Amino acid sequence: MNASAHTSHIECVVQNHDQLGETPLWCERTQKIWWVDIEQPRLQSFDPATGTHQAVEMPGTYLGSQALTVSGSRMVAIDLELQLFDTETATATSFAIVEQGVDNRLNDGRVDPRGRLWIGTMDNQLHRPNGGLYRVDPDGTATRMAGDIIVSNGIAFSPDGTTLYFTDTRRHVSWAFDLDLDDGAITNRRVFADYSATGDRPDGACIDVDGCLWTAFFAGGRIVRYRPDGAIDRQIALPVTNPTCLCFGGKDLKTLYVTSATKFLSSEQRAAEPLAGSLFAIEGVGQGLPENRFG
Repeated sequence: MNASAHTSHIECVVQNHDQLGETPLWCERTQKIWWVDIEQPRLQSFDPATGTHQAVEMPGTYLGSQALTVSGSRMVAIDLELQLFDTETATATSFAIVEQGVDNRLNDGRVDPRGRLWIGTMDNQLHRPNGGLYRVDPDGTATRMAGDIIVSNGIAFSPDGTTLYFTDTRRHVSWAFDLDLDDGAITNRRVFADYSATGDRPDGACIDVDGCLWTAFFAGGRIVRYRPDGAIDRQIALPVTNPTCLCFGGKDLKTLYVTSATKFLSSEQRAAEPLAGSLFAIEGVGQGLPENRFG
């Protein structure tokens, strides 16, 4: 498997110190990139037209992820609960409790072409297979679709919506499933990328117009593009150790935004990486697809 490493122009667009920046999403209605800091729970946005960065503190211990909705509010994952957050009034209403009675939290999520949210839970201790993958329907029903997960991550869909990608970062494996868009069932689970021998940590992911999967590698300082057959055809080194997730944005969806984290970095590493926890933008590496909305 041959993969080329490219030198790309990487711009830090928000010099931040997110402890665990995650789930960047481009909102075509606001023309902003939105993302979260999970462990200093806040919902953030950046307007590339004005350079304005805004952050709203959120309740709970963890803000695991966020999703766009048809109504225009944000679906936010607070600990083990999904809430609808109105960004104009800064008010939230409960939508669904996904799990109860376990030492877990909600983590990565993404909406499929039929408006259903696929979201995972993860072990707060980062080593027990307590987590699962859930499908949350617009009526609030949460269905457990897979279990035996340590850290759910990397949820993405092929351009036609019939392949679901899913990662367990702490098992160092990414899988692909066949997705039946009509009934929401997943079948034919197979390994897409396996790093169990090296211990690499595939994290958040997104799909481009060519059906290629982009993945950020936490503690790996790089992002990787896979072809649909699983072959790597591009790797881009970043100026931070912990890239976490990525998405395409901008008016033409040709800017690749990447979030990052200061989590697990020593004081010496933080001093050596002044951009750790920042939001980055990379031009000229591809084009994305519009984000699906829940509902």
